[in-house]
Amino acid sequence: MMKVKMDGMLPRQAMETVSELRDKGYVQGIDFDFTYYPSINDRFTGPTKPCCTIFTFYKESLATWFTLRYQ
Repeated sequence: MMKVKMDGMLPRQAMETVSELRDKGYVQGIDFDFTYYPSINDRFTGPTKPCCTIFTFYKESLATWFTLRYQ
C-alpha cells in the first residue's frame, strides 16, 4: 500500500481525478481510495494548514503511474 499526498488539491479537483481513474477502469476500494482534508484555520493568524487529498493505492505500480501523471 502506498499513499500519495496532493497538497492544495480542492474537492472539485479530487473528484475529477477520481473520475479519471474510474474511467480508466480502476475500482475505488480495490485499486485505490482517497481522503480529502480541508484547510485548518486559526481565527487570528489565518490558514495554518492547507487542504490536501491523500490517495491510497493498493498496487505500487499504480501509485508510481499516478505520481508521474498527476504531480
